[in-house]
Amino acid sequence: MVTRAQLRTVGVDADMVAHRVRSERWQQVTSTVVATFTGVLTREQTMWAGVLHGGKSAALGGLTAGERAGLKNWHRDEVTVYVPYGDEVPPRLDGVVYVRTRRDLDDLLQPDAAPRRCRLEPSLLMFGARDRSARTAQGVLAAAVQQRLTTPGRLLAWIDDLTPLRRASLLRSALHDMEGGSQSLAEIDIKRVCRVQGLALPTTQVRRRDASGRVRYIDCQWRLAGGRTIELEIDGAFHMDAEQWEDDIARQRSLSDPNRLIVRCTARELRDDAASLARDLRRLGVPSTRAVSA
Repeated sequence: MVTRAQLRTVGVDADMVAHRVRSERWQQVTSTVVATFTGVLTREQTMWAGVLHGGKSAALGGLTAGERAGLKNWHRDEVTVYVPYGDEVPPRLDGVVYVRTRRDLDDLLQPDAAPRRCRLEPSLLMFGARDRSARTAQGVLAAAVQQRLTTPGRLLAWIDDLTPLRRASLLRSALHDMEGGSQSLAEIDIKRVCRVQGLALPTTQVRRRDASGRVRYIDCQWRLAGGRTIELEIDGAFHMDAEQWEDDIARQRSLSDPNRLIVRCTARELRDDAASLARDLRRLGVPSTRAVSA
């Protein structure tokens, strides 16, 4: 993938380009970008085309920059390219979305990246600020931390560097929860529910051995007086699969004992029915942090 301007610097003029395109050895991708091959562009070639077509200051951003940095399970078909706000928006290119920004892209760049791309942290924070879903904004940060691509501390520092940033308060709160050990959006949600509903915060990702000696991790745990515990498992959509559901039943049985109460909820309940969940947890013995009216 190469621009016409780059070709001119090595002595390949417009007539030579036109001849190679006519003879179907090369193909014209855009008015400014040429591919020195024919056929459908791969994803990486589309990224190169998007950046080259975007102009000298353009850089991969958003989830595309996250993908290049190793982020898993957050794929989007479109390639996101950031361009300076003052520049004219490049003509449409299939598979590429151009996002204008007033930020200085040179300050956000990942050194030595090819094609040019922004660092992981500002890319994900800027994506989270633009996306219509606040949960998606928090979820992608949790995923990047869980996959050990960055840390809450680095992301918090970038929030300050990117001021003003939409949703900064929400994202900062989520990152503080991650610093406290939360490894998923569900764990962040349960801590938020407990704060709002006046319940003691749980310990998350508790390491336990089941009846067979196998190491397991409990989503949330509250230790009560007398050595008893209440443990909450949060089920996402994949738990609805029949085989997973059966595994969950066996897992819960193997972790149970007379001093341990294990209850379950769904990720949807955390989002949409938090008050009912909190009421049940309180009734089962989870301590309150404030007086509850009758």
